[in-house]
Parts: sequence; structure tokens; C-alpha cells
Amino acid sequence: MTQTLPERLALARQRKMGHAAFLELILDDEITRRESRSAMLRARTAGLDPTMRLQSWDELEDLTYDRALLSDLTTLAFTEAGNGVLLLGPVGVGKTHLATALGHIAIRRRLSVHAARADKLFTRLRAARLDNTLEAEFRKLARVDVLILDDFALRPLDATQTNDFYELVVERHRRASTIVTSNREPSEWLTMTSDALLAQSAVDRLTSGAHTLVIEGTSYRQRDSHRRGGLDTKEQDQ
Repeated sequence: MTQTLPERLALARQRKMGHAAFLELILDDEITRRESRSAMLRARTAGLDPTMRLQSWDELEDLTYDRALLSDLTTLAFTEAGNGVLLLGPVGVGKTHLATALGHIAIRRRLSVHAARADKLFTRLRAARLDNTLEAEFRKLARVDVLILDDFALRPLDATQTNDFYELVVERHRRASTIVTSNREPSEWLTMTSDALLAQSAVDRLTSGAHTLVIEGTSYRQRDSHRRGGLDTKEQDQ
């Protein structure tokens, strides 16, 4: 409380606050600080990039997507029914950014979140088989309120990964929300797995009731490259 005490004392004198009102003011400050620090620590534990917030997503340009659906997603109403979210689109349109932003909102609302790139998550589960901690890992992933699976089906899934994907989806179906980002349509996911039957069962569950937001536009890397190129040209002209 000492960090803002001088400012609050000055404000109290200016507004001629009573002792009770002043005490309430500085306690509110402390609660806000603790909530902010708690959210920051939980976001870090969840694997969320601190720079990927909804405010910076709004600054992205040249993108086409359903703005009404995005607005609805930010309310996190989908988590109440345990529905999923599919963020689909080409490389570089900000799917990971938006998924992470939704994760930050969930953190602020005291929901548990875990974010991981799909290939790294499957690698972790494979390693868990070797030290007999697979069951514990699955329990942990099944319990989390919002699981963010980034860059799913970017590479083909082998038999073990396909099985883990199936088990993960079955354990979380209608119980918790999963946010998936992918460059491919769900129909293409089946061709990326080693067991079409398991994959079909998992995809049907995952897409059932899921909200699908398709984002189209130019990769932000290309936009930055063109922007820098334009600046360089202007500098040369000058």
C-alpha cells in the first residue's frame, strides 16, 4: 500500500474523505494490485504470451472475420456449456494471438487455462509414457477449464499422437472448453492422422457445438515486410 499512499493521502485531503472512506480506498487499491499480480502469474503458468491481448488484436489490419461472433466469444459464454472454439485461417492472420487473448480473458475470470502448441503437447505426452506419468498428465489436461491447442494438424499425427488426441477430446467433451487454432479445415484433419476411425470420432466430438471463426487476410509478417519496405523506399527518396 505504501507505493500509492502519498497520492491517496493527497486525494483524501482534496476530497475531505472520512477515515472509513480513505481506508476503503487504499484497501481497494491493494485488492486491485493483488488481483493483477495473481492474473499475471496464472497467465505465465498457463503459457500465455503477455503481449497477445485483445487490445492489440484490435490493431490488426486487413483481416476479414465475423466481428459479431468474436464479440460473443469474448464473453466466454461458450465455456459455460463446455463448447469449443475453432480458429481457422491461413498462416499469419493472428489465430494464435486471438486464442491467447481469449485465454487472458479467461484467466481474469478465474478460469484455469493451459496453452500449448499441439506438437509440443503430444511430445510431452509421449515423454510421460516413458516415466509412467501419462495418467497424471491426462488428468491435468482434462481438468483445465480452457485448453488452447495451437497449430493443430500442422504436421501429420502418428498412431500415438492420434490416440492421444482422441483420448484428450473424449475426456474433455462437454465438460470443458477447448480452443483449437489450425491452418486446415476439420475435414482435412482426418487425412493428417494415422487412424481415420479414431480421428473421425474425435473430430465429431470436438466440432459438435463448437464456434468456428474463420479469419482471412494477408499474413502480418508480409504486411510488416511491405510496411518496412515502404519506409525504406521513403528514406531512400529523402
